[in-house]
Amino acid sequence: MNFKDILNELNVVGNCRKYGISIWQCPQFLFVIMGIVIIATSLTTYALGTRYVADPDMVSLIVLAITVVLFVITFSMTRSMEGLAEANRLKSEFVSIVSHQLRSPLSNLKWAIEFLLSGRLGEVAVKQGEYFKILKENATRMEELVADLLIVSRLEQSRFPLNKSAFSLPDLVKEVISAFEPAAQSAHLELKLEAANSLPQAWADVLRIKMVIENFLDNAIRYTKDSGEIKITIKPKGKNLLFVIQDKGVGIPKEDQKRIFQKFFRSKNIMRYQTSGSGLGLFIAKSLAEKSGGKVGFQSQENKGSMFWFTIPIK
Repeated sequence: MNFKDILNELNVVGNCRKYGISIWQCPQFLFVIMGIVIIATSLTTYALGTRYVADPDMVSLIVLAITVVLFVITFSMTRSMEGLAEANRLKSEFVSIVSHQLRSPLSNLKWAIEFLLSGRLGEVAVKQGEYFKILKENATRMEELVADLLIVSRLEQSRFPLNKSAFSLPDLVKEVISAFEPAAQSAHLELKLEAANSLPQAWADVLRIKMVIENFLDNAIRYTKDSGEIKITIKPKGKNLLFVIQDKGVGIPKEDQKRIFQKFFRSKNIMRYQTSGSGLGLFIAKSLAEKSGGKVGFQSQENKGSMFWFTIPIK
């Protein structure tokens, strides 16, 4: 190992960025912390040893033994964590590369299906049209999954920049509601917005917050099986704006609630309804809201409905 390699190993911040993890999860940073702990433990052991052990050589031997044991344990733990961090980085890079490579073929597939459905190559029989529509729907689902995987990989690698600006959260919610109105009407659901008067402007990346709202609203519509109302409320809360969405859908079983924001997790009761979904929406929503300086939470009861909320800083 040359001098440059040693400097690279000592570059704690650079290594943490390479792995795409927080500094408290970074192996090099934990090694530095454990080094400080080892030094403190050695000094404490020496101080106690000189007080209670008469033989100075025995004190030195005890301190040396404890220091060596702690160093070996720390080194082994750090190396193991470094291997896990590197594996996680490679996994995220692999997902990102594969997702990028899949986008073009999927786009071409959708374009080809639409071209065939247009009838430009000849009249399409009714049965053929039905199969083409099935292909198009599945291609769209795959395209959405690839897009979610790309977002997740960028979030894990901390390559998801935020361009913060001031904007009206109620106006943004109205825009999202307008886009989801056809889906809500087909499910016999009414989308209702209640916003407090004279709300201050939010301060965040408007496109990222739009994704959070879209994920919450999409879930509310997708998992509400009976006609009814989905209510969205926006109100001030300290130095933040509070967004709340309530539905009377299938709800989340109590035993599944602690895992609801995990990647690829879907509740057992949702699986019974065979509703399509990747299990990435809530993970993405939570990550984006927290990166924007807000918090996320929920309350839910099976067969009674759910209430999800997030906060967003104000200007």
